[in-house]
Amino acid sequence: MTLSTRNLKALPDIPTLKRLTQSLAMLDAMLSPEWEYRYYSFNAAWSDEAAMASMRNGSGDHWFAIFCQAGVALHGLAHEAPAFRPGTPWPGIFERLPAEFRTNLLEEPAFTTSDSTFCLWRLSNEERWTCGPVELPPGEDPDGSAELLGILAGRPEQYVEFAADYYERDLDLGDVEAIYRHQPLSNALVRRFNPDLDMASLGNDIAEIGYPRQVD
Repeated sequence: MTLSTRNLKALPDIPTLKRLTQSLAMLDAMLSPEWEYRYYSFNAAWSDEAAMASMRNGSGDHWFAIFCQAGVALHGLAHEAPAFRPGTPWPGIFERLPAEFRTNLLEEPAFTTSDSTFCLWRLSNEERWTCGPVELPPGEDPDGSAELLGILAGRPEQYVEFAADYYERDLDLGDVEAIYRHQPLSNALVRRFNPDLDMASLGNDIAEIGYPRQVD
């Protein structure tokens, strides 16, 4: 069954999800030196107490995930989903969101949660993911979560397919697997993704993402 708010068991645990979103951001940083054209981003120092992962597809859809001591909360917007109601989230989406996430998610202007079509979370002391008591409209993917969250299943071949479609690049699966494993970067590995880059030119991105590096 496809990963979605109706199948949260397909999501990895919190540490694994954090590493995965860092990997996605690092891959995008190598394929797209210009930040505004990237799909995936990660800021390891979003605030003093939290890191932030995000996806923006350039067509109005996005998700944001906040990683903090309490756990992780993620909300998203799929503007063509039946559950999209501009300015008024579908009932129940944030109803049971733990208080630990309300300030840094619901009250953060950058996240525009008033347009969200889904939200999910996991507290550090819990063993499962949760979403609110939402009664969605009919459809295969009524809140857009299956379309936007599928990459978080964590299979490297998913990114290879994504890069072929979005960046029109044919990537070596082994190289993508290396980034998914958080293999430390080297100039040789970076140049296999983008011959025009090296460790020095990626320095700011590596630091912001918090990805491992090594010096050639």
